[in-house]
Amino acid sequence: MQADVCYAEVAEVYRTKEKELGEPTKLILVDEADRLKITSLEQLRAIFDQGNLGLVLIGMPGLEKRLARYAQFYSRIGFVHEFRPLSSAEVRQLLAQGWKPAGVTFPTISTLDAEAAAAIIRVTGGNFRLLDRLLTQMERIMRINDLAQVTKDVVESARESLVIGPE
Repeated sequence: MQADVCYAEVAEVYRTKEKELGEPTKLILVDEADRLKITSLEQLRAIFDQGNLGLVLIGMPGLEKRLARYAQFYSRIGFVHEFRPLSSAEVRQLLAQGWKPAGVTFPTISTLDAEAAAAIIRVTGGNFRLLDRLLTQMERIMRINDLAQVTKDVVESARESLVIGPE
């Protein structure tokens, strides 16, 4: 009986402290922020100033230079990180670790031959978004054609069905 009382007291103290902390993480993610007009960016600045939250702007190269023209906004930027394309070694490592986009079910990586891996690297050029799209399309082609092995032909077929520009 005493253990129950002790547990209830601890649980109550925990609930009280949890309420005092409030929501631990408030974060706004804005993709394609480079497409926003200054009035929209000013609204984001006002939201940032009002609350205790984080703001992450994701955009194309040049976003930082554009924001630098607006001192009120730019002064709130903590840091900038530019994502570069993955190297061939990084793409190979992802594939070797069995990484795949959410919802994609591939055969095991042992069915990926060196020629197919090289084709994936060549087609994507290390672009992570394109890698995601290509692997998703490869899975679709393999499922439709009842294929069990990832080959260069599967990669090329997937590439042909995506809108990714000239190779």
